[in-house]
Amino acid sequence: MSHVGVGPRAVTRSVAFLTAGVLAVPALAGCSSEDPSGKPLAEQDIASASRARVSDGGTLRWAVDSVPDTLNTFQSDADATSTRVAQAVLPSMYRMDETGRPVRNPDYLESAEVVETEPKQVVVYKLNQQAVWSDGREVGAADFAAQWRALSGKDSAYWTARNAGYDRIEKIQRGAGDLEVKVTFSRPYADWKSLFTPLYPKDVMGTPDAFNDGARRKLKVTAGPFAVKEVDTKDDEVVLTGNPRWWGEPAKLDRIVLRAVPRDERVSELVAGKLDLAEIDPDTADQVGLAAAPRDAATGTPLMGPDGTPAAGSGGSPLPGPQGRSAAQALRSWAVANGSDEEAAEEEILAREERREARAKLERRRKALSGFEVRKSLEPAYTQLALNGADGPLADERVRRAVARALDREKLAKAVLGPLDLPAEPVGSHLALSGQAAYADGSGALGDQNAKEARALLADAGWVPGGPVKESEEGEKAAGAKGEKDKDGKDEKKSEGGDDGTYIVGEDGKNTDDKETEEKGEKEKGEKGEKEKGEHSSGKNTAQGGAPGAYAPKGTAAPAGSATGPLAKDGKALTLRFVLPSGPGSEALRTVADRISDMLEKIGIGTDITKVPDESYFKDHVASGEYDLALYSWPASAFPATDARPIYAKPVPAADGSLNVAQNYTRVGTDQVDQLFDQAMTTLDQKEARDLLRKADSRIWAAAGSIPLYQRPQLVAARKNLANTGAFGFETPVYEDMGFLKKGAPGSRPSATPSS
Repeated sequence: MSHVGVGPRAVTRSVAFLTAGVLAVPALAGCSSEDPSGKPLAEQDIASASRARVSDGGTLRWAVDSVPDTLNTFQSDADATSTRVAQAVLPSMYRMDETGRPVRNPDYLESAEVVETEPKQVVVYKLNQQAVWSDGREVGAADFAAQWRALSGKDSAYWTARNAGYDRIEKIQRGAGDLEVKVTFSRPYADWKSLFTPLYPKDVMGTPDAFNDGARRKLKVTAGPFAVKEVDTKDDEVVLTGNPRWWGEPAKLDRIVLRAVPRDERVSELVAGKLDLAEIDPDTADQVGLAAAPRDAATGTPLMGPDGTPAAGSGGSPLPGPQGRSAAQALRSWAVANGSDEEAAEEEILAREERREARAKLERRRKALSGFEVRKSLEPAYTQLALNGADGPLADERVRRAVARALDREKLAKAVLGPLDLPAEPVGSHLALSGQAAYADGSGALGDQNAKEARALLADAGWVPGGPVKESEEGEKAAGAKGEKDKDGKDEKKSEGGDDGTYIVGEDGKNTDDKETEEKGEKEKGEKGEKEKGEHSSGKNTAQGGAPGAYAPKGTAAPAGSATGPLAKDGKALTLRFVLPSGPGSEALRTVADRISDMLEKIGIGTDITKVPDESYFKDHVASGEYDLALYSWPASAFPATDARPIYAKPVPAADGSLNVAQNYTRVGTDQVDQLFDQAMTTLDQKEARDLLRKADSRIWAAAGSIPLYQRPQLVAARKNLANTGAFGFETPVYEDMGFLKKGAPGSRPSATPSS
């Protein structure tokens, strides 16, 4: 799917992920046990090898989700493949390291520092003296200035996806020479390191026509270890070749071919020998892993004999062969020996031949896959449960918090990551992942899983068990995505922004998690209530009608014995519309959704699961607000003050009367969160900025618009002799070091011959 993979940093938060894909982590300098940022949960897995062990030449055939519609990563239709191309062919002032933090890229940048803060912030960049574009011109101030003008937002003729950061620049000047660039900001900007990565030549950024159309299918001028040779829409591939003007370490590969291959077709392409590297799903990973074993995983016996017949002890008996006699003689002899007539014998022989051919086919498949291995890590992205707070039951903050506190996030993480032998720790932040500077577990602002407290929140909001459910004229029996009003036509206790109605656990000095009481109540429900079901019971995926419902005094918790009964209010059952993608690769999301539904059922909330086509899932449902609950992912950013703000900013009315939600598809936001982001974006004190971001994250947790669940798995099938590539985790790939190990090199393993 086009939503899989991390989008360009320039639009890194403009695309969400739908499906579920390691860092060489030294001890973090300066990190102590008190540092809440911790370290990455998983190391990268790229078969790291020194350049001396890697052969010169060869072609890497790399599966991607799509051939990009544009090579300009600052346009709205840029995708993950646009980013991959940009990383290989364009300058980047900063790269992501193994902890997800920005580090200077010495191939382009000798130094960059803030030289003035008063009266204006001034940053001076000193560029690598060898850095040149493929046409021979130096990378310099003219390119910086052209990119600023294009992305500043002042000229609407440029079709830009965003201008964050560039809109704070006042001017760009040439320094002591063309290789020194002086950038003056009109307002302080903490995330200045996010700018000019990637950097396009002035040929692309210089005019609206060049920006809008000139770099969609071609990049005539580049400055990386590779250059774009061709974007072939007919064969669905992008071909990159070595850049002869590259001044850094020369690329080991001759070519990189990025081939668009659907996820459900990748295993067959691997078997056919048409790919060397591909991100894969867990089922394919299992097949690759089993293929490495020459014997049956269950019995330990050989899968097939050398002549393609079942091996001894593997079931079946050898079929008759001519062995110097005619086929008819062999057939009759076999029939007599088996007490059968000739016709029945022939049918049996044909059936066994078909089984033998099937086994031979499986063996050929196994041998093909045995040339690969699975490299796995955790993606720099997390999957969340989104709660649409625009209207309906979830417009009430108490209901959102109840949903959040019903979830056992650890169990959900284990369901996805446990079988893959990856760290299954729940994500504790909306703004960063473990190992990144801004990371701290802010989930305490919402509180731990607590079914008793969840039921009390629902009761306080008027959702209680017992009583009749009214059926409307349209036949509706449940409150859903369109929302329901109270008797006066107003949303009941709906957050109006600011900090009003935002409750943070612990800020009032009370402990809301009464574990003892909850355990007592749960025990009364019996074994059935405690057991987590793997799939829905009959009727779980449809709106629940006829559920009892009645009023109770606010603050009255539901009796423990009725904890599993459906809740209702104003004659309507509390049933939430849970929208999910239906395509290949979404199996993990559907498993998680089923488990979430089970957890919500235990506190009386029903779910109506709707599966929709992948192509319409995000645009027609999530972005348009046609859902109550949804699962999708956001990539982690090294610059959360800039990149995360549009996701959690309070929606504001647009000029035409509509609601401008930016990228806040949950429609939940507060003025205070916006203010904390703004403060973090303007302070140049890194510690202060981290503290502000962590405080903002606590407020986001408390508002319960989105609940981070787990870091996404990253599974990659790679040829066994392919080095310096695979599951990269946080780190930006080093394209010039990728290649195939030399024959006989230490650590090299037999595999299919690489393409040339």
